[in-house]
Amino acid sequence: MTDRMSAGSIDGSLIRRGDAEYERARADAVWNGLKPGRFPAEIVVAATEDDVPRALARARAQDLRVSVRSGGHNWSGTQLRDDALLLDLSRLNRCVVDPGSGTAHVGPAVTGRVLASALEPHGLALPFGHCSTVALGGFLLSGGLGWNSRAWGPACSYVEEVEAVTADGSRVVCNERENPDLFWAARGAGPGFFAVATRFRLRFRPHPGAIVTTSFTFPLPETERVAAWAVPTARALPPSVETSFVLSAREPAAATPSGPAPGLTLTSTVFARSAQEGADVLAPVTGCPFADRAVTHRPPEPTSYVALHQGADGKWPGEQRYAVDTLWSPEPYETQLARAARAIAEAPSGDSLVLVPFEPVGPGPQGGGDAMAFSPLGESYLAAFAIWDDPAQDEACTRWLRRSMDAFDPRGTGSHYIAEADLAAGTSRSRRSYAPAGWERLKRLKAHWDPANLFHSYLVP
Repeated sequence: MTDRMSAGSIDGSLIRRGDAEYERARADAVWNGLKPGRFPAEIVVAATEDDVPRALARARAQDLRVSVRSGGHNWSGTQLRDDALLLDLSRLNRCVVDPGSGTAHVGPAVTGRVLASALEPHGLALPFGHCSTVALGGFLLSGGLGWNSRAWGPACSYVEEVEAVTADGSRVVCNERENPDLFWAARGAGPGFFAVATRFRLRFRPHPGAIVTTSFTFPLPETERVAAWAVPTARALPPSVETSFVLSAREPAAATPSGPAPGLTLTSTVFARSAQEGADVLAPVTGCPFADRAVTHRPPEPTSYVALHQGADGKWPGEQRYAVDTLWSPEPYETQLARAARAIAEAPSGDSLVLVPFEPVGPGPQGGGDAMAFSPLGESYLAAFAIWDDPAQDEACTRWLRRSMDAFDPRGTGSHYIAEADLAAGTSRSRRSYAPAGWERLKRLKAHWDPANLFHSYLVP
Protein backbone atom coordinates (compact mmCIF):
# COMPACT_ATOMS: atom_id res chain seq x y z
CA MET A 1 0.00 0.00 0.00
CA THR A 2 1.49 3.31 -1.08
CA ASP A 3 -1.08 5.56 0.59
CA ARG A 4 0.33 7.75 3.33
CA MET A 5 -2.73 6.96 5.42
CA SER A 6 -3.99 3.46 6.15
CA ALA A 7 -7.47 2.42 5.08
CA GLY A 8 -7.82 0.94 8.56
CA SER A 9 -8.19 4.41 10.09
CA ILE A 10 -11.58 4.76 8.38
CA ASP A 11 -14.46 2.89 10.06
CA GLY A 12 -16.53 3.01 6.90
CA SER A 13 -15.62 1.88 3.40
CA LEU A 14 -12.62 3.05 1.40
CA ILE A 15 -12.93 2.29 -2.31
CA ARG A 16 -10.16 3.15 -4.74
CA ARG A 17 -10.43 3.53 -8.46
CA GLY A 18 -9.60 0.12 -9.89
CA ASP A 19 -11.24 -1.81 -7.05
CA ALA A 20 -13.89 -4.31 -8.11
CA GLU A 21 -16.65 -2.38 -6.36
CA TYR A 22 -15.55 1.06 -7.59
CA GLU A 23 -17.84 1.51 -10.59
CA ARG A 24 -20.92 0.49 -8.66
CA ALA A 25 -20.03 2.88 -5.84
CA ARG A 26 -19.39 5.68 -8.35
CA ALA A 27 -22.73 5.08 -10.07
CA ASP A 28 -24.60 4.80 -6.77
CA ALA A 29 -23.23 8.19 -5.76
CA VAL A 30 -25.51 9.85 -8.36
CA TRP A 31 -29.29 9.38 -8.11
CA ASN A 32 -29.69 10.44 -11.75
CA GLY A 33 -29.64 7.57 -14.24
CA LEU A 34 -27.45 9.78 -16.45
CA LYS A 35 -24.03 9.37 -14.85
CA PRO A 36 -21.42 12.07 -15.48
CA GLY A 37 -18.15 10.85 -16.99
CA ARG A 38 -16.10 11.98 -14.01
CA PHE A 39 -14.04 9.62 -11.84
CA PRO A 40 -12.94 10.21 -8.24
CA ALA A 41 -9.64 8.69 -7.20
CA GLU A 42 -11.22 7.38 -3.99
CA ILE A 43 -14.63 7.08 -2.41
CA VAL A 44 -14.97 7.10 1.38
CA VAL A 45 -18.35 6.02 2.71
CA ALA A 46 -18.36 7.41 6.25
CA ALA A 47 -19.72 5.08 8.92
CA THR A 48 -19.79 7.75 11.64
CA GLU A 49 -19.18 11.45 12.04
CA ASP A 50 -15.67 10.58 13.24
CA ASP A 51 -14.86 9.35 9.75
CA VAL A 52 -15.28 12.85 8.34
CA PRO A 53 -12.12 14.49 9.80
CA ARG A 54 -10.24 11.25 9.08
CA ALA A 55 -11.26 11.37 5.43
CA LEU A 56 -10.27 15.02 5.16
CA ALA A 57 -6.88 14.22 6.71
CA ARG A 58 -6.46 11.45 4.17
CA ALA A 59 -7.27 13.85 1.33
CA ARG A 60 -4.79 16.45 2.59
CA ALA A 61 -2.07 13.81 2.97
CA GLN A 62 -2.54 12.63 -0.61
CA ASP A 63 -3.08 16.09 -2.09
CA LEU A 64 -6.61 15.16 -3.18
CA ARG A 65 -9.44 17.66 -3.35
CA VAL A 66 -12.75 16.69 -1.71
CA SER A 67 -16.35 16.52 -2.89
CA VAL A 68 -19.30 15.58 -0.68
CA ARG A 69 -22.66 13.89 -1.10
CA SER A 70 -25.53 13.36 1.35
CA GLY A 71 -27.43 10.84 -0.74
CA GLY A 72 -30.09 12.74 -2.66
CA HIS A 73 -31.01 14.27 -6.00
CA ASN A 74 -28.14 16.35 -7.27
CA TRP A 75 -29.04 16.25 -10.96
CA SER A 76 -25.70 17.56 -12.25
CA GLY A 77 -23.71 15.09 -10.17
CA THR A 78 -21.42 17.76 -8.72
CA GLN A 79 -20.20 15.19 -6.20
CA LEU A 80 -18.37 13.28 -8.94
CA ARG A 81 -15.04 15.03 -9.62
CA ASP A 82 -12.05 13.66 -11.46
CA ASP A 83 -9.15 12.54 -9.26
CA ALA A 84 -10.86 13.69 -6.05
CA LEU A 85 -11.82 12.04 -2.80
CA LEU A 86 -15.59 11.65 -2.73
CA LEU A 87 -16.85 11.75 0.85
CA ASP A 88 -20.16 9.89 0.96
CA LEU A 89 -22.32 10.73 3.99
CA SER A 90 -25.25 8.49 3.04
CA ARG A 91 -24.90 6.40 6.22
CA LEU A 92 -25.15 9.40 8.54
CA ASN A 93 -28.90 9.04 8.86
CA ARG A 94 -29.57 9.45 12.58
CA CYS A 95 -32.79 11.31 13.42
CA VAL A 96 -33.65 12.20 17.04
CA VAL A 97 -36.84 14.18 17.61
CA ASP A 98 -37.51 16.07 20.84
CA PRO A 99 -41.29 16.69 20.70
CA GLY A 100 -41.20 18.76 23.89
CA SER A 101 -39.05 21.46 22.33
CA GLY A 102 -40.29 20.92 18.77
CA THR A 103 -36.76 20.30 17.54
CA ALA A 104 -34.65 17.44 16.21
CA HIS A 105 -31.06 16.56 15.48
CA VAL A 106 -30.76 14.98 12.04
CA GLY A 107 -27.90 13.62 9.99
CA PRO A 108 -27.37 14.78 6.40
CA ALA A 109 -28.64 11.49 4.92
CA VAL A 110 -32.06 11.60 6.62
CA THR A 111 -34.69 11.78 3.88
CA GLY A 112 -37.92 13.72 3.77
CA ARG A 113 -39.90 10.49 4.04
CA VAL A 114 -38.08 9.47 7.23
CA LEU A 115 -38.39 12.90 8.82
CA ALA A 116 -42.09 13.25 7.95
CA SER A 117 -42.79 9.82 9.50
CA ALA A 118 -40.86 10.76 12.63
CA LEU A 119 -42.70 14.07 13.05
CA GLU A 120 -46.26 12.97 12.24
CA PRO A 121 -46.97 11.27 15.62
CA HIS A 122 -46.00 14.50 17.37
CA GLY A 123 -48.10 16.81 15.19
CA LEU A 124 -45.03 18.54 13.74
CA ALA A 125 -44.05 19.47 10.19
CA LEU A 126 -41.47 21.24 8.04
CA PRO A 127 -41.38 22.44 4.42
CA PHE A 128 -40.31 18.92 3.39
CA GLY A 129 -38.83 18.39 -0.05
CA HIS A 130 -41.42 17.52 -2.65
CA CYS A 131 -39.85 14.11 -3.33
CA SER A 132 -39.64 11.72 -0.39
CA THR A 133 -36.14 10.45 -1.15
CA VAL A 134 -34.44 13.86 -1.05
CA ALA A 135 -31.71 13.79 1.61
CA LEU A 136 -31.77 16.71 4.02
CA GLY A 137 -28.07 17.54 3.75
CA GLY A 138 -28.12 18.81 0.17
CA PHE A 139 -31.73 20.03 0.49
CA LEU A 140 -31.02 22.29 3.48
CA LEU A 141 -27.62 23.45 2.26
CA SER A 142 -29.21 24.56 -1.02
CA GLY A 143 -32.07 26.48 0.61
CA GLY A 144 -34.91 23.99 0.52
CA LEU A 145 -37.96 24.80 -1.64
CA GLY A 146 -40.50 22.43 -0.14
CA TRP A 147 -44.16 21.81 0.57
CA ASN A 148 -45.92 24.94 1.86
CA SER A 149 -42.81 27.09 1.42
CA ARG A 150 -44.99 29.92 0.13
CA ALA A 151 -46.37 30.27 3.67
CA TRP A 152 -43.56 28.80 5.75
CA GLY A 153 -40.51 29.92 3.84
CA PRO A 154 -37.51 27.82 2.76
CA ALA A 155 -36.62 24.76 4.80
CA CYS A 156 -33.17 26.17 5.57
CA SER A 157 -34.79 28.92 7.64
CA TYR A 158 -35.71 26.22 10.18
CA VAL A 159 -32.07 25.26 10.73
CA GLU A 160 -31.06 26.53 14.16
CA GLU A 161 -27.60 25.04 14.23
CA VAL A 162 -25.18 23.13 12.04
CA GLU A 163 -22.32 20.93 13.18
CA ALA A 164 -19.58 20.89 10.57
CA VAL A 165 -16.01 19.82 9.92
CA THR A 166 -13.82 22.44 8.29
CA ALA A 167 -10.99 21.98 5.80
CA ASP A 168 -8.36 21.68 8.55
CA GLY A 169 -10.36 18.92 10.28
CA SER A 170 -11.78 21.09 13.06
CA ARG A 171 -15.26 20.32 14.36
CA VAL A 172 -17.25 23.52 14.69
CA VAL A 173 -20.74 24.56 15.73
CA CYS A 174 -22.44 27.14 13.54
CA ASN A 175 -25.41 29.21 14.62
CA GLU A 176 -26.35 32.87 14.95
CA ARG A 177 -23.79 33.33 17.79
CA GLU A 178 -20.99 30.91 16.94
CA ASN A 179 -19.40 31.11 13.50
CA PRO A 180 -22.35 33.09 12.14
CA ASP A 181 -20.72 33.57 8.74
CA LEU A 182 -20.41 29.82 8.23
CA PHE A 183 -24.00 29.48 9.45
CA TRP A 184 -25.08 32.03 6.82
CA ALA A 185 -23.36 30.04 4.09
CA ALA A 186 -24.73 26.70 5.31
CA ARG A 187 -28.22 27.94 4.48
CA GLY A 188 -27.99 28.28 0.73
CA ALA A 189 -24.44 27.67 -0.51
CA GLY A 190 -25.39 24.22 -1.80
CA PRO A 191 -22.60 22.22 -3.50
CA GLY A 192 -20.24 25.17 -2.99
CA PHE A 193 -20.34 24.88 0.81
CA PHE A 194 -16.75 24.93 2.04
CA ALA A 195 -17.08 22.51 4.97
CA VAL A 196 -18.82 19.20 5.68
CA ALA A 197 -22.18 19.49 7.45
CA THR A 198 -22.51 16.42 9.69
CA ARG A 199 -25.59 17.31 11.74
CA PHE A 200 -28.45 19.81 11.72
CA ARG A 201 -30.63 21.02 14.57
CA LEU A 202 -34.06 21.87 13.18
CA ARG A 203 -37.06 23.62 14.68
CA PHE A 204 -40.49 22.59 13.40
CA ARG A 205 -43.93 24.00 12.82
CA PRO A 206 -47.13 22.54 14.20
CA HIS A 207 -48.79 20.32 11.62
CA PRO A 208 -51.41 22.48 9.88
CA GLY A 209 -54.20 20.05 10.82
CA ALA A 210 -55.41 19.19 7.32
CA ILE A 211 -54.05 19.15 3.79
CA VAL A 212 -56.56 19.45 0.96
CA THR A 213 -55.82 19.32 -2.76
CA THR A 214 -57.70 19.85 -6.01
CA SER A 215 -56.63 19.71 -9.65
CA PHE A 216 -57.67 20.19 -13.27
CA THR A 217 -56.00 18.79 -16.38
CA PHE A 218 -56.41 20.64 -19.67
CA PRO A 219 -55.24 20.02 -23.22
CA LEU A 220 -52.02 21.93 -23.86
CA PRO A 221 -53.66 24.45 -26.30
CA GLU A 222 -55.67 25.76 -23.32
CA THR A 223 -52.48 26.93 -21.52
CA GLU A 224 -52.81 30.65 -22.18
CA ARG A 225 -56.51 30.68 -21.26
CA VAL A 226 -55.73 28.79 -18.04
CA ALA A 227 -52.83 31.09 -17.18
CA ALA A 228 -54.87 34.26 -17.71
CA TRP A 229 -57.39 33.05 -15.12
CA ALA A 230 -55.28 30.91 -12.76
CA VAL A 231 -52.35 33.27 -12.11
CA PRO A 232 -54.43 36.16 -10.68
CA THR A 233 -56.60 33.61 -8.88
CA ALA A 234 -53.55 32.06 -7.22
CA ARG A 235 -52.17 35.48 -6.33
CA ALA A 236 -55.38 36.31 -4.45
CA LEU A 237 -55.29 33.10 -2.40
CA PRO A 238 -53.64 33.03 1.03
CA PRO A 239 -49.98 31.96 1.23
CA SER A 240 -51.09 28.60 2.68
CA VAL A 241 -52.18 27.56 -0.83
CA GLU A 242 -49.49 26.02 -3.01
CA THR A 243 -50.43 26.24 -6.68
CA SER A 244 -48.41 24.61 -9.43
CA PHE A 245 -48.65 24.10 -13.17
CA VAL A 246 -47.15 20.94 -14.68
CA LEU A 247 -46.86 20.89 -18.46
CA SER A 248 -46.28 17.31 -19.58
CA ALA A 249 -45.06 16.13 -22.95
CA ARG A 250 -47.30 13.08 -22.63
CA GLU A 251 -50.32 13.57 -20.38
CA PRO A 252 -52.46 10.40 -20.30
CA ALA A 253 -55.59 12.31 -19.37
CA ALA A 254 -55.19 14.56 -22.42
CA ALA A 255 -54.79 11.69 -24.89
CA THR A 256 -56.59 11.88 -28.22
CA PRO A 257 -57.83 9.03 -30.43
CA SER A 258 -54.47 9.21 -32.23
CA GLY A 259 -52.51 8.66 -29.02
CA PRO A 260 -50.94 10.47 -26.04
CA ALA A 261 -50.92 14.25 -26.16
CA PRO A 262 -49.28 17.05 -24.16
CA GLY A 263 -51.29 18.55 -21.35
CA LEU A 264 -51.34 21.04 -18.49
CA THR A 265 -52.27 20.08 -14.94
CA LEU A 266 -53.14 22.81 -12.46
CA THR A 267 -52.96 21.67 -8.83
CA SER A 268 -53.74 23.70 -5.72
CA THR A 269 -52.94 22.32 -2.28
CA VAL A 270 -53.93 24.12 0.90
CA PHE A 271 -52.50 23.57 4.39
CA ALA A 272 -55.44 24.38 6.65
CA ARG A 273 -56.85 23.79 10.13
CA SER A 274 -59.58 21.45 8.88
CA ALA A 275 -60.71 19.74 5.70
CA GLN A 276 -63.76 22.01 5.51
CA GLU A 277 -61.66 25.14 5.88
CA GLY A 278 -59.35 23.82 3.16
CA ALA A 279 -62.24 23.20 0.77
CA ASP A 280 -63.59 26.70 1.44
CA VAL A 281 -60.20 28.30 0.76
CA LEU A 282 -59.94 26.42 -2.54
CA ALA A 283 -63.39 27.56 -3.73
CA PRO A 284 -61.96 30.18 -6.16
CA VAL A 285 -59.98 27.42 -7.87
CA THR A 286 -62.76 24.86 -8.02
CA GLY A 287 -65.01 27.57 -9.46
CA CYS A 288 -62.95 27.66 -12.64
CA PRO A 289 -65.17 29.45 -15.23
CA PHE A 290 -64.19 27.05 -18.03
CA ALA A 291 -64.05 23.79 -16.09
CA ASP A 292 -65.97 22.19 -18.94
CA ARG A 293 -62.79 22.41 -21.04
CA ALA A 294 -60.86 20.26 -18.55
CA VAL A 295 -60.31 16.64 -19.47
CA THR A 296 -60.18 15.69 -15.78
CA HIS A 297 -61.08 17.41 -12.53
CA ARG A 298 -60.32 16.19 -9.04
CA PRO A 299 -62.57 17.96 -6.51
CA PRO A 300 -61.03 19.07 -3.22
CA GLU A 301 -60.10 16.07 -1.10
CA PRO A 302 -58.02 15.53 2.03
CA THR A 303 -54.53 14.21 1.53
CA SER A 304 -51.34 13.71 3.56
CA TYR A 305 -47.60 14.26 3.31
CA VAL A 306 -47.24 10.57 2.45
CA ALA A 307 -49.65 10.93 -0.48
CA LEU A 308 -48.05 14.18 -1.61
CA HIS A 309 -44.66 12.49 -1.62
CA GLN A 310 -46.03 9.51 -3.54
CA GLY A 311 -47.46 11.78 -6.22
CA ALA A 312 -44.17 13.67 -6.63
CA ASP A 313 -42.11 10.48 -6.62
CA GLY A 314 -44.22 9.19 -9.51
CA LYS A 315 -43.21 12.17 -11.66
CA TRP A 316 -39.50 11.66 -10.99
CA PRO A 317 -38.79 7.91 -10.81
CA GLY A 318 -35.28 6.95 -9.80
CA GLU A 319 -34.39 4.79 -12.79
CA GLN A 320 -34.73 7.53 -15.43
CA ARG A 321 -32.12 9.78 -17.03
CA TYR A 322 -32.46 13.51 -16.29
CA ALA A 323 -31.20 16.89 -17.41
CA VAL A 324 -32.63 19.67 -15.26
CA ASP A 325 -32.46 23.44 -15.00
CA THR A 326 -34.28 26.22 -13.17
CA LEU A 327 -35.00 29.88 -13.70
CA TRP A 328 -35.93 32.83 -11.56
CA SER A 329 -37.17 35.34 -14.13
CA PRO A 330 -38.18 39.01 -14.09
CA GLU A 331 -40.97 38.13 -16.52
CA PRO A 332 -44.56 37.29 -15.46
CA TYR A 333 -45.95 33.80 -15.04
CA GLU A 334 -48.34 34.22 -17.97
CA THR A 335 -45.41 34.80 -20.33
CA GLN A 336 -43.44 31.86 -19.02
CA LEU A 337 -46.39 29.47 -19.14
CA ALA A 338 -46.95 30.32 -22.81
CA ARG A 339 -43.25 29.63 -23.47
CA ALA A 340 -43.44 26.40 -21.49
CA ALA A 341 -46.32 25.18 -23.64
CA ARG A 342 -44.29 25.77 -26.79
CA ALA A 343 -41.23 24.08 -25.30
CA ILE A 344 -42.97 20.96 -24.01
CA ALA A 345 -44.69 20.41 -27.35
CA GLU A 346 -41.20 19.96 -28.86
CA ALA A 347 -39.75 17.65 -26.18
CA PRO A 348 -38.08 14.58 -27.73
CA SER A 349 -39.09 12.42 -24.78
CA GLY A 350 -42.70 11.99 -23.66
CA ASP A 351 -41.66 11.78 -20.00
CA SER A 352 -40.31 15.33 -19.95
CA LEU A 353 -42.13 18.13 -18.12
CA VAL A 354 -41.94 21.77 -17.09
CA LEU A 355 -42.93 22.61 -13.52
CA VAL A 356 -44.11 26.16 -12.86
CA PRO A 357 -44.88 26.60 -9.14
CA PHE A 358 -46.58 29.90 -8.35
CA GLU A 359 -44.59 31.97 -5.83
CA PRO A 360 -42.80 28.89 -4.49
CA VAL A 361 -41.27 30.49 -1.39
CA GLY A 362 -41.99 33.17 1.19
CA PRO A 363 -39.62 34.84 3.66
CA GLY A 364 -39.80 32.20 6.41
CA PRO A 365 -39.55 32.67 10.19
CA GLN A 366 -36.21 34.50 10.09
CA GLY A 367 -36.92 36.75 7.15
CA GLY A 368 -34.85 36.97 3.99
CA GLY A 369 -32.25 39.42 2.86
CA ASP A 370 -28.94 38.95 4.66
CA ALA A 371 -30.12 36.19 7.00
CA MET A 372 -28.93 33.37 4.72
CA ALA A 373 -27.14 32.75 1.44
CA PHE A 374 -30.35 31.52 -0.21
CA SER A 375 -32.64 34.11 -1.74
CA PRO A 376 -35.45 34.04 -4.33
CA LEU A 377 -34.30 36.14 -7.26
CA GLY A 378 -37.18 36.75 -9.64
CA GLU A 379 -40.80 37.59 -10.36
CA SER A 380 -41.52 34.07 -11.59
CA TYR A 381 -39.95 30.64 -11.23
CA LEU A 382 -39.88 27.44 -13.26
CA ALA A 383 -37.99 24.16 -13.49
CA ALA A 384 -37.59 22.19 -16.72
CA PHE A 385 -36.97 18.43 -16.63
CA ALA A 386 -35.80 16.46 -19.62
CA ILE A 387 -36.61 12.86 -18.63
CA TRP A 388 -35.83 9.80 -20.72
CA ASP A 389 -34.57 6.22 -20.46
CA ASP A 390 -32.78 5.49 -23.75
CA PRO A 391 -29.06 6.45 -23.76
CA ALA A 392 -29.40 7.09 -27.50
CA GLN A 393 -31.52 10.15 -26.60
CA ASP A 394 -28.91 11.72 -24.30
CA GLU A 395 -27.81 14.39 -26.76
CA ALA A 396 -31.29 15.23 -28.06
CA CYS A 397 -32.83 15.56 -24.60
CA THR A 398 -29.99 17.63 -23.18
CA ARG A 399 -30.10 19.88 -26.25
CA TRP A 400 -33.88 20.32 -25.81
CA LEU A 401 -33.41 21.36 -22.19
CA ARG A 402 -30.78 23.97 -22.97
CA ARG A 403 -32.64 25.32 -25.98
CA SER A 404 -35.80 25.61 -23.87
CA MET A 405 -33.97 27.45 -21.10
CA ASP A 406 -32.65 29.95 -23.66
CA ALA A 407 -36.25 30.50 -24.79
CA PHE A 408 -37.40 31.06 -21.19
CA ASP A 409 -34.64 33.63 -20.65
CA PRO A 410 -34.12 35.33 -24.04
CA ARG A 411 -32.40 38.39 -22.55
CA GLY A 412 -30.14 36.39 -20.24
CA THR A 413 -31.30 38.31 -17.16
CA GLY A 414 -32.64 35.39 -15.12
CA SER A 415 -31.16 33.59 -12.12
CA HIS A 416 -31.20 30.02 -10.89
CA TYR A 417 -31.94 27.83 -7.85
CA ILE A 418 -28.64 26.18 -7.02
CA ALA A 419 -30.21 22.87 -5.94
CA GLU A 420 -31.55 22.15 -9.43
CA ALA A 421 -29.49 24.29 -11.78
CA ASP A 422 -27.84 22.80 -14.85
CA LEU A 423 -24.36 23.53 -13.52
CA ALA A 424 -22.74 21.71 -16.44
CA ALA A 425 -24.16 24.33 -18.84
CA GLY A 426 -21.61 27.00 -17.87
CA THR A 427 -19.87 28.85 -15.08
CA SER A 428 -22.51 31.60 -14.92
CA ARG A 429 -25.15 29.18 -13.57
CA SER A 430 -23.51 29.16 -10.13
CA ARG A 431 -22.85 32.88 -9.98
CA ARG A 432 -26.38 33.65 -11.12
CA SER A 433 -27.86 31.53 -8.34
CA TYR A 434 -27.08 34.30 -5.84
CA ALA A 435 -27.55 38.01 -5.46
CA PRO A 436 -24.29 39.79 -6.44
CA ALA A 437 -23.47 40.71 -2.84
CA GLY A 438 -24.16 37.14 -1.72
CA TRP A 439 -21.88 35.70 -4.41
CA GLU A 440 -19.02 37.98 -3.38
CA ARG A 441 -19.54 37.07 0.27
CA LEU A 442 -19.45 33.36 -0.56
CA LYS A 443 -16.14 33.84 -2.37
CA ARG A 444 -14.64 35.72 0.60
CA LEU A 445 -15.82 33.08 3.06
CA LYS A 446 -14.51 30.26 0.87
CA ALA A 447 -11.07 31.90 0.89
CA HIS A 448 -11.21 32.31 4.67
CA TRP A 449 -12.47 28.86 5.65
CA ASP A 450 -10.76 26.86 2.92
CA PRO A 451 -7.59 28.77 2.01
CA ALA A 452 -5.90 25.71 0.45
CA ASN A 453 -9.01 25.03 -1.69
CA LEU A 454 -9.48 21.51 -0.33
CA PHE A 455 -13.18 21.39 -1.18
CA HIS A 456 -14.40 21.35 -4.74
CA SER A 457 -16.82 24.19 -5.28
CA TYR A 458 -19.45 24.68 -7.97
CA LEU A 459 -19.25 22.56 -11.06
CA VAL A 460 -17.53 24.19 -14.00
CA PRO A 461 -16.68 22.63 -17.38
